[in-house]
Amino acid sequence: MKRTSALALILLALAGGGIGYLIDHLLTVGGRATFSPSGFLPLLLLVLAASVITLAWPVRRSVRGPSRARIDPFRAMRVATLARASSLLGAIMTGFGSGLLAFLLSRPVAPQVGSVVAMAALVASSLALVVAALVAEQFCTLPKDPDDRQPDDPAGADGS
Repeated sequence: MKRTSALALILLALAGGGIGYLIDHLLTVGGRATFSPSGFLPLLLLVLAASVITLAWPVRRSVRGPSRARIDPFRAMRVATLARASSLLGAIMTGFGSGLLAFLLSRPVAPQVGSVVAMAALVASSLALVVAALVAEQFCTLPKDPDDRQPDDPAGADGS
C-alpha cells in the first residue's frame, strides 16, 4: 500500500474549500442563513484522531518495539487503511471548514462570533485529524527488509 501523498491531501482540501464556499454562497443567494457546523463535529473529529493513534500504537510497538510481539497482518492493514481514510476525510473537512470560514469573513456584515469559533474549531480539529492519521500511517509502515529485491532486479542490488 502506498503512503498518502501530500498532493492528494492538498487537492482534496481545495475541493472541499470550493464546495464549502459554494454551499454558503448558494444558501445566501437563496435568502437562507449560512451553514454553520455543529459544535459536536470538531469533538467527533478529535475522537477519531485519538482512535486512529490508539489503534496504530500496537502495530508500531510490534514493528519497532524491543519485544517485537507478533501482530495479525490483516489488523495492521485495516489500521493503515483507516489511517489513510482518516487523512483524506481530514483534508476534505479542513477545506470545507476553510471555505465556510472564507465566505463568512468575506461578507460585508460582521459574522457572529459563535459561527467563526465553530468554523475555526472545525478547521483546527480537521488538521489535527490529518496529522494524527499521517502519524498512524507512519506507525503502520514496515521497515525496509535487507532481503527485499526489486521485481526487475532478480540477482539483488549487490549483484549476487
